[in-house]
Amino acid sequence: MQFQWYPGHMTKAKRQMQEDIKLIDLVIELVDARIPMSSRNPDIDELGKNKARLILLNKSDLADKDASEAWMEFFKEKGYFAVKVDARNKGCMKAISAVIAEACKEKTERDRKRGIKNRPVRAMVVGIPNVGKSTFINTFAGRACAKTGNKPGVTKGKQWIRLNKSVELLDTPGILWPKFEDQQVGLRLALIGAIKDEILNIDELALELIAILTEHYPGVLHARYEVEEDQTPANIIEQIAVKRNCIQKGNALDYTKAANLLLEEFRSGKLGKITLEFPVTVA
Repeated sequence: MQFQWYPGHMTKAKRQMQEDIKLIDLVIELVDARIPMSSRNPDIDELGKNKARLILLNKSDLADKDASEAWMEFFKEKGYFAVKVDARNKGCMKAISAVIAEACKEKTERDRKRGIKNRPVRAMVVGIPNVGKSTFINTFAGRACAKTGNKPGVTKGKQWIRLNKSVELLDTPGILWPKFEDQQVGLRLALIGAIKDEILNIDELALELIAILTEHYPGVLHARYEVEEDQTPANIIEQIAVKRNCIQKGNALDYTKAANLLLEEFRSGKLGKITLEFPVTVA
């Protein structure tokens, strides 16, 4: 299965971000904690060159805690500031404010020496579709100031949000990149919902997820669906269809309904805290 999704508005958005970066002190990049490397747009590193960088591992409430800690260390060793967050949780935001101040300490000191006082840090919020940028901004600001949705591509244009006297955020649309060199990256993005389900083969996607889960999280599928895991992914999805009564007219098993069920329960955390890639795979 080939994975690709690059609507026309993403090209325009990238050009706009290249223009806006001149105004920016800090790039805040949201990644999905379940796939921290695959959910990073490689264009962002070039875009944010010579800028302070903060990576937020969002949806950390859905990810494997030990894996997230390992990813935090990985990014810090690369010179980034990094924080685990659940963008819906206001309790995470205080820590982020402190890290923003730390990340921009040199900029603030330069301003002070020039006699510039109280100029707010200007931060650009970037990330791929459906990674939680708008939810993060709304929670951080304490009010609904950016559109949110659980479908990729809700934010189409840029918008500035003044949080307080010390921070201004520039929201940007989620952008992917024109071609996935590694189709495993495309697979992981599809699994978390960063590529529209409508253009994917959901049955095949579910089989790929089963293969990953039985290898890295043995017992999860048995605990949730009471299926035996020592069989092929095709047999397992069949057993899930039976256990969850996914039946078409004429009493035939509805494999697509079972596949959708499995993907939804993975994405919502009902299968447990699961990470799909680990730092050793990209070291």
